[in-house]
Amino acid sequence: MQTSSDHNPTRTIGPTGPPPAEVQQAIRRRAQEIYEQSGRVPGRDLENWVQAEAEVMREYTARSGRKAAIVIRVEGVVYTGEYNAESCDGYKPGEWASGDPVPVRFDGDQMYLKRRNGHELETTIVKKVG
Repeated sequence: MQTSSDHNPTRTIGPTGPPPAEVQQAIRRRAQEIYEQSGRVPGRDLENWVQAEAEVMREYTARSGRKAAIVIRVEGVVYTGEYNAESCDGYKPGEWASGDPVPVRFDGDQMYLKRRNGHELETTIVKKVG
């Protein structure tokens, strides 16, 4: 078992790659709804977008029946880890922003990313570059 810490995610992706244009549009619409429902508070664009992205991607992933993935760079190596959105212990895409430090540990073909709440996101490494 290899343990590493403080590595940076590059992005979270949907079941087959970055979300298609219609999903991006759904995220935009949901972010606007969140803005309006929260009283049109200025300066919360990023928070509204992250919440909208998490909600829409969770629904998109659940409907597709496929696994979602997260891409992370560890010591110059880029790993893509797939996870089951339905059994990921409440993980929501967008929990980490690009550049956030993320404790990571490896065990065979499994990659575990420690979340801020102390739980781990368990992924299966499907791609390793570098």
